[in-house]
Amino acid sequence: MFLEPVRALLQFCTVLPLGRPADFDAFARHTWLYPLAGWVTGGVAAAVALLLSGHPGIAAAAAVAAAIIVSGGNHFDGLLDLGDGLMAHGSREKRIAALTDRQIGAGGVAGGILITMLAVVGLGEVWSVALAVLTAEVCAKLAMAGITALGAPFHDGIHAYLHGFSRPHFILLALLPVLPLLLLISPFALGKAIAATGIVVLILLGTARHLFGGVNGDVAGASNEIVRAAVIIALVL
Repeated sequence: MFLEPVRALLQFCTVLPLGRPADFDAFARHTWLYPLAGWVTGGVAAAVALLLSGHPGIAAAAAVAAAIIVSGGNHFDGLLDLGDGLMAHGSREKRIAALTDRQIGAGGVAGGILITMLAVVGLGEVWSVALAVLTAEVCAKLAMAGITALGAPFHDGIHAYLHGFSRPHFILLALLPVLPLLLLISPFALGKAIAATGIVVLILLGTARHLFGGVNGDVAGASNEIVRAAVIIALVL
C-alpha cells in the first residue's frame, strides 16, 4: 500500500537510484511518512560512523557529510537560503527576496557553517555517533512533517502543494515511524530528541510567520538541518 508513497518520498529526499520516477502525489497525500526517509539517510550516516568508529571526531564529520550528500544537499540549500532571509534588512518583501533568490550571501554562509559545526562538534561528544546521527536524522524528518502540516505557505511552490494535502493530525501519524527508535535508545533520550524537535519547529514557524508571512520549501528544508543539530545537542546535554 505504501510502496509508491515511500518510493516517491525517497526520490524527493535522497539521491538514491530508485528506478522510474514515482507518483509524487502518492507522497504528497502521506507526508507523515517523512521520518522513514530519516531512517534511510540516518542509516547511511550511521554506517559511515561505524566504519570510522575508532576516530570519533572524523566519524562525526563524515556522518554529517554523508547525511547531507545522500540528501543531495537540498535541505542544506534551504538552510543557506533561510540564513540569507534572516540576515536581510528592510521590508518583508526584501527578506522574501533574499530567502528565495538563487544567490547565497553572508547570512547563508554563516548559517550553514554554524549549524553544521554544532552538529559535528556535538556528535563528537555523544555516547554513540551512529545512534545519535540516526536519531537526529529521523527527528529532522519529523520536523519536516510538522512544518508541512502546520506551516501556512506565503506563496505557491512545492511546500504549498504538500501543505494542501497535509492535515494537522499528520503530526501524530509522523510519530509512528519515530517510535522504533525506542529499540535503540532510551525513552529519556528519545523524549529529549522529540522535545528539541518540537521546540525548533515552533520557533521556525513563529519566525517565518513574523518575517516572511508564512513558510516555503526553504524553511521546511532548513528545519531538517537545524533539528539535526538541535537533537544532537539535546542528546549530549
